[in-house]
Order: sequence, then structure tokens, then C-alpha cells
Amino acid sequence: MELRRRHVFRATGLYVGVAWIVLQGADVLLPAFEAPAWVFRALVIAAFAGAPLTAVLAWIYEYTEHGFKRQEKVEAAYLSRRQGRQMDFIVIGVLVVALSFSVYLNLQEEPTSPAALAPVSILIADFDNETGDPVFDALLEMALTVGIESAPFVTAYDRHSAASLTAKLDDGAEGLDIEAARLVSVKEGIKYVLAGTLRPNGSAYALSVVMLDPADGEAVAEASASAKDKSEIFAAVGSLAAQIRVALGDISFGSGELPLSETFTATSLEAASDYSKARALARRQSFDEALEYYQRAIDADPNLGRAFAGHALALFRMGRTEEAEAMWQKAEFSLDAMTEREKLHTLALYYAVAARNYERAQDIYERLAELYPADAGTQNNLAIAYFLDSDYERAKKRGLRLVEIYPKNIFFRSNLSLYAMYAGDFETAGAEAQKVLEKEPDRYTAYLPLAIAALATGDVESAVRRYRKMAETNVSGDSVATMGLADTAIYTGKFEEATTLLIDGLGRDRDAGITRHLAPKTIALASVLTMAAPPGPVQEAIEEALEHSRGIRIVYPAARLLIELGQAKDAAEIAEELGEKLQPYPRAYGKLIEGMLAMAAGDSARAIELVEQSIDLTDLWLGRFHLGIIYLEAGYPAEALSQFELCEGRIGEASSLFLDDMPTWRYTATLTYWKARAHEAIDMRTPAIKGYQTFLALRPEPTYDPLAVDARRRVTALTAE
Repeated sequence: MELRRRHVFRATGLYVGVAWIVLQGADVLLPAFEAPAWVFRALVIAAFAGAPLTAVLAWIYEYTEHGFKRQEKVEAAYLSRRQGRQMDFIVIGVLVVALSFSVYLNLQEEPTSPAALAPVSILIADFDNETGDPVFDALLEMALTVGIESAPFVTAYDRHSAASLTAKLDDGAEGLDIEAARLVSVKEGIKYVLAGTLRPNGSAYALSVVMLDPADGEAVAEASASAKDKSEIFAAVGSLAAQIRVALGDISFGSGELPLSETFTATSLEAASDYSKARALARRQSFDEALEYYQRAIDADPNLGRAFAGHALALFRMGRTEEAEAMWQKAEFSLDAMTEREKLHTLALYYAVAARNYERAQDIYERLAELYPADAGTQNNLAIAYFLDSDYERAKKRGLRLVEIYPKNIFFRSNLSLYAMYAGDFETAGAEAQKVLEKEPDRYTAYLPLAIAALATGDVESAVRRYRKMAETNVSGDSVATMGLADTAIYTGKFEEATTLLIDGLGRDRDAGITRHLAPKTIALASVLTMAAPPGPVQEAIEEALEHSRGIRIVYPAARLLIELGQAKDAAEIAEELGEKLQPYPRAYGKLIEGMLAMAAGDSARAIELVEQSIDLTDLWLGRFHLGIIYLEAGYPAEALSQFELCEGRIGEASSLFLDDMPTWRYTATLTYWKARAHEAIDMRTPAIKGYQTFLALRPEPTYDPLAVDARRRVTALTAE
């Protein structure tokens, strides 16, 4: 009764109504004035804090016709008669206004988001630089690309790739003029060509851009801007980008100038020009020269984050990882000078290339793909990140998406065929590879999915024909084809033929200077020499392979052979070397080798534990295969069978186990033998006999292979029972 007499409820109700009206109004007005989010949060907190304060003040004070008075000085009769009804009307009125305001705002139709625009691809031709000043060469094109690509639905076709394609189409032609850009665009299915001009106008500059339909050369849109001096050039290019984006349907920024965050910025044209030159040199693999220009750009503009990132990537490509890491750190401090798109690209590139944290790289690329669905580079890099993380099915799906958007892009289609191959979808792999070869018969990488698809169906002769066609393309194709033919020969038990192929192939690689393939061929030769009768100079071949490379594709098979030769100490050193790496992929191989060593020492329980640790790090096909063998030899045939069946389901991964597109199908040759052993151990005689016969069908010629000898003995015993 006392709370009612002192009007505490009425005062609090009045306060709530007024506060609600203020908050609703603030929610509408603050965004219009671009007020920071904390302002509204502060108002909400203040509103909540004011409610109990209002109740306390209402208990102590009363508003009268003479102003605020303490409650004890106001007559009770006055409170109840003179102000009771008046206060009721005020409170009711305020609450009605608050309720009406709230209902009105909530019943307003939510503004519909503009419909997502269809992806648009553009190619920027070389600017016609009429000033004669070389500082503008390749610079305006880069700045225009940054401004155009800040639109989420636009992607700019890579100019370096376009120039390379022009050289192929026009017998070594250089540059990317309007006609060359139109030719590339028609071939690659690019929707528009942008052709720009820079003219001197006294001490000022006039810039213009025309957007063309590449098929007929008709102008679709035009844009123009001016700069009073060099300091305004980038702002003028930003204006051109804004006009073109509006013409393409972009209304995200209105019809005015682009936000600064969506343009290229640098403190000087010279710094930007050096950065542009560095990028071009890096794309041509001229890393030493690129580093020089990146450093010049950084010296001229210490806030040019793009230059730090490019410098770091060039160092990494050169194998100077510690220097690269330090430069990446500097790049992170300069991210604010980049557009949002470039920030995300830089971070994703760091995680994918330098840190090899593929999960984090995927997160960022997925964010980029969501924000910029037409960005071909993002879609492609995301597919590669999935691939490097052994998620071949997702890589294939992303590759399919790319081909849907860019059906004429041979590079994307070639990648799709490889992703499908690794995913075990040999039908898609073969179909896409065939489409690639119809357009570019000399693209040797397209023959690999066709050869592997043939092997997967048991058509060895077709696989051999595919590899021989690959060998006819060029020197690199011949090198990979030789490895493929040797791989197939090992798979079918033709070890002498494989030896000849590898020795001849090594000689041709040395003559052609193809050093990157020396190590894999040498280690494959080492494995074949163990199958000779008597065994050949295996130790020398292993040592030579390790001198060429310490990559996983060499050290793992080397460790495997060393274990067979009884050199456990040397194999253990390789396992330790891999275990010291930061990335899970090499550490997984290190644990796998440790497991193989434990099994060779007769400790099957420890071997199973170590191989399972390997699988936890990275679920390798070889990890599953060896786990099956260890289970079988430890007396657990049912568990072994499940691992071998899993390997069959993931057989596409054995196409190139070390993710370098060098064929390794030979590793699958004994899978049917071990699966037959598991069937035999659980008394499944019929599938066991069939499995042994399938294995032996690959080895019609007598060989020294102890597994073939054992398979023949087991078939004889099983059929005699």
C-alpha cells in the first residue's frame, strides 16, 4: 500500500515507457549517423540502471505544483486526491505511445536485400599509356583490378595467365592489347574486356576505360576520371572502378566514389610500380629479381602490406623459410593497408603455404568464397586446400563448382579430373580429362587420370597406351610417362622391364635437366632391385635417392626398404626426422615408420598403437594398409579385413600417394593378396581363392616376388582341401 501511495509503480511505469521510446528511436536514428555500436549498447545499459534509481527517487520524492518535495512533507490526502488521477493519465499515455511506436516499427516490412548478382568475369587489357612515363606500366591495370574485384560478384581473370595464353595462341606474341584480350576472353568464356587509356593533360592526367563485349568488340559501358597530379592517380582509378561496377549492377556503395578500403593505396607511385614489377617477376619464377623490387617497394612505403606478403612468399618459394616467416610477421602488421579481400587472401596464403595449417586456410578461403562467390582464385585455392588436407571429395565438389562457373577454363577442368581421380570417381576423372585433351592434346597431366582409371578397371593395356601418348607430348610428359610405365610394370610384376624403364628414364631426365624426377625414379628403382634374383645394388640406390631429396615421397619408401634390409637404425633416424616437423602430414609418416619398426621387432601391440597415432594425425591410405597387415600378422583377421576393405573404398588415393601427381599405383598390387589372407584366416575359402587368383593374374610370369610364391602355394593348398 505504501508503494502505491507514494506513486512508485506509476513513476517506474512512466520511466519504462519513456526509456522504451528513447531506445526505439535510437535504434532507428543512430545507424543513420553512422554511430558506433557501443553507443546503443551504452544506452541500453543506462536504461536498465535507471529503473531501480527511478523507483528509489519516487519513494523519497513527490512532484507537486511547487516542484519536487520530500514525501514526508507532502500531505497524504494531497497525494491521493490531487495527483493520483493525473499521474494515471500520464503513465497510460506514455505507455500507449511506447506500445504504438514498438508495434509500428516491428510491423514495418523488412527491407529486402538486393538480389545476388550473377558472377561476372572480366579481363583487363594493357592500358594505353600515352604519357610515356614507365612508372605507369602495369600499375593502372593492377589498381583497377583491386577496385573492380572488391565487388563480390566480379572476378578479374589473371593477366599473367592471359598473357601466357596469348603467346601460345599468337606464336610468341607479347603483351595483352585489346585484340589479344578479346581473343583470350572468347576462348576462356570471359564476359567483358576492359581497355583503358591514360593521357597527359598539361600537368594533370585524363583516364578512361571502355568495357567491351569480346565477341564483337562493341562498347557496353564507358568511364572517365581525371587526376590533377600523380598523387591523385589511384583515386582516379578508384573512380573508374566505381563507374564500371555500377554499370555491372553493383549498388553496394551507391553511385559515388569507392570506399578507400576498396581501392589500391600506396604512399608513392614508385613504390606501387616496384611492387607491380616484383609481382610480375615472381609469377615468372624470377624470385631473386622479385625480391629486389619487393624490397625497393617496402623501402619507399613501409606500410605497403602487399609488398611484405609478396616478399615473404618469394622467400618461401626459394626455400628461405626462416626469412619468410619473419617477413610474414611484418606483413600481418600491415594488413590495414589492404582491401578486405586482400587481407583474407594474404592470411589464407600464409596458412596454406607457410604454416601448412590447411584447416585454418580452409576456414579463411570458405569465408572468401562466401563473400566473393565469383572469385575464381578463391574457389581454386579452396579446392587445393581441401586436396592438401586429403579431403578429396570436397576438393572434387569445389572443382565441379569452378567448372560450372568457368566451363572453358582448361586449368580448372584439368584440376577437377585429378581431384576426381584421388576421390576414386574414375568415371568423372576420365570424362573431364578427355575434355581437356580435346582442347589441349599436349597437356600431359590429363593422361594420368585416364591411365589410372584404366588400371582401376583392370585394363592394363589401355593404361600403357595412355602413358605412351603422354610421352609424346613434351619432355616433361615423357619423364612422368616413364615413371607411369615403370609403375605399371611393377604393379604387374614385370620387374626387369621396370628396371630398364627407370634406368633409361633417369638418363633422359639428366640429359634434359629434369632434376625433380630423379629422386622418385631412383627410389622406385631401389624397390625393384629388391625383387631381382639376386637382389641388385639396393643400398646405393637408396643413398642416391636421399641425396637428391629428403621429401616424404623419398624418405618413406627409403625407410620401408631399410626395414626390409634389416637397417632399423637408419629407418628410425628417418622417423625421428619426420617426427620433428610441425605439420601433421610428415609426422603421420614418422609414426607410420615407427609402427613398421615395432612390427619388425615383433611388438605388434606397440605397432598397432603407433600406426593408430599416425592415422589420428593424418588418415593416410598407407596408414590403413599397414594397419591391416599388422592386425593380420598379430592374429586379428577380422580387424585386418575391415582395413583392407577401407583401402579398396579409398583406392583413388593410391593414384599418387604423395600428392605430387607422380603415379604410385604399384602400392595397390598386394592389396588383393593381403585381403585374401584375411579371408583365409577367418575360413572364407571361396573369396580367399578368388583374391589369390586375382593377385596372381597380375603376375603371369614367374618372379622372385615372395608374395607371389606364397599365393601360389596357398591356392594349391586351398583347392586341394
